[in-house]
Amino acid sequence: MQYALMIYGEPGYADALSDEEREAAYAEYFAFAEDERCVSAAQLGSAETATCVRVAGGRTLMTDGPFADTKEVLGGFCLIEAADLDEAIELAARIPAARFGGTVEVRPVMRF
Repeated sequence: MQYALMIYGEPGYADALSDEEREAAYAEYFAFAEDERCVSAAQLGSAETATCVRVAGGRTLMTDGPFADTKEVLGGFCLIEAADLDEAIELAARIPAARFGGTVEVRPVMRF
């Protein structure tokens, strides 16, 4: 089954790390992306570059930035293939942001 791992963290959290810690974290992300269970992974641009789109009354409405005002922002995602939720959670725990105060949300992917 496929799961989406959505990575949330405070903007700039990696800036607080030492150069050595930051390089080690990036190496972990690259190693994670090479895991055969990782279908796809990407870091997102900053929240300041986001555009939110809604349709109301037949009109397309756009706003800058994320719609919700939160401390943590969606910074990246991974699409994984896992046997079950337990395996997906084990993989999510390997994501460095989870250790540095962030959150990794795990959701099953439902195909249309």
